[in-house]
Amino acid sequence: MAVKVVPNASRNEVVGLHGDRLKVRVTAAPERGKANDAVCALLTKATGAATVTVIAGGSHPHKTVLITGVDAATVRRRLTVER
Repeated sequence: MAVKVVPNASRNEVVGLHGDRLKVRVTAAPERGKANDAVCALLTKATGAATVTVIAGGSHPHKTVLITGVDAATVRRRLTVER
């Protein structure tokens, strides 16, 4: 899944789609993997996945994450943000 990460936010949240990427905000700073860990924790909780791992873009705001333990339709449904 393609993700756009905004570190140093006021709260952890899934914002919604930003172009072709899922936009998420995390309170963690982008240093020593803290923001990546926060993204993984947020998406694990939001999707009910067994694991979420950053597989590309470790030091970039545009990342690719691998979500395992839940099917793609469930991930999309759980990450849909109603406005």
